[in-house]
Amino acid sequence: MPIIVNLDVMMAKRKISLNELSERVELTLSNLSILKTGKAKAIRFSTLDAICKALNCQPGDILEYVDDKSTPNQ
Repeated sequence: MPIIVNLDVMMAKRKISLNELSERVELTLSNLSILKTGKAKAIRFSTLDAICKALNCQPGDILEYVDDKSTPNQ
């Protein structure tokens, strides 16, 4: 999939745990984990908004588009 989720990178930069972020954005650990591992098929704008507020970042800091043609071995 050409959308890469960099949530773990932003969490590391902000030194915040999955548990703490889960509490701040009022999202279950399992749903946040699915998003963090890139297994999510969609994200609500309200969830993205809450994550960006909690991490003090922009959506582009969390989500990245990578062209399939530029990814090797795909």
